[in-house]
Amino acid sequence: MYKGEIERTKWPYGWPSGGYPEPQGQFYCGNGYQRFFGREIMEAHTAACLHAGVHISGTNGEVMPGQAEYQVGPCDLLSASDQMHIGRFILTRICENNGVFVDFEPKPLAHGDWNGTGCHTNFSTKKMRDAGGLAHILPAIERLAHAHLEHIDIYGQGNEKRLTGKHETASMKSFTHGVGNRGASVRIPTDTKNAGRGYLEDRRPAGNVDPYIAASAIASTTLLDDKTVFNALVKHYKDWKNSNPAKH
Repeated sequence: MYKGEIERTKWPYGWPSGGYPEPQGQFYCGNGYQRFFGREIMEAHTAACLHAGVHISGTNGEVMPGQAEYQVGPCDLLSASDQMHIGRFILTRICENNGVFVDFEPKPLAHGDWNGTGCHTNFSTKKMRDAGGLAHILPAIERLAHAHLEHIDIYGQGNEKRLTGKHETASMKSFTHGVGNRGASVRIPTDTKNAGRGYLEDRRPAGNVDPYIAASAIASTTLLDDKTVFNALVKHYKDWKNSNPAKH
């Protein structure tokens, strides 16, 4: 910073200036000066979220160096969306105080062998969590499969750069699901399969997704037989996005 001018760059935090780090993967849940960059930001964000009443339930370094994740919940859909939104605000302010900025884009670095940024969304109902819940999870996944393209349309701007079938993603062109499969559209956690109950994980939403839209879409698709609500949601979102595309 010099005479009020701030040099801004989109080079990831902790990367060599103008260069590249070692190949990704070893940085996932990393520990140590050479493996994790920005822990002071992550821990300050966690403390601030807890102080603000956000139900932050976990944090970890992600696959790409300079990339981190936090989880919110478990809580109801509206509360999760509220708290995700506030968590983003707090993170942006924490980063501001540390002279860096947050990039929620699904593919911050489109070139090279680097993972993108998703907003993996865990979802369950009481019936799914009760004994025999897997029998309710599988039909919900089938409903998500039938509405795949409609969900893709509202799961975040630029998500086509991330959902390529590479870097632990499924291709946006087709719907897949599997047990413990990080490359599927929807994953059934291994613990859920073994217990016969639990939750499903929609891995398609992008890091910049509107959490209210994602939560509403998943709930309306899996719980309602009538698509009227979902269709109205999609139309409202597209109208809003098209009203000023430069901002979305």
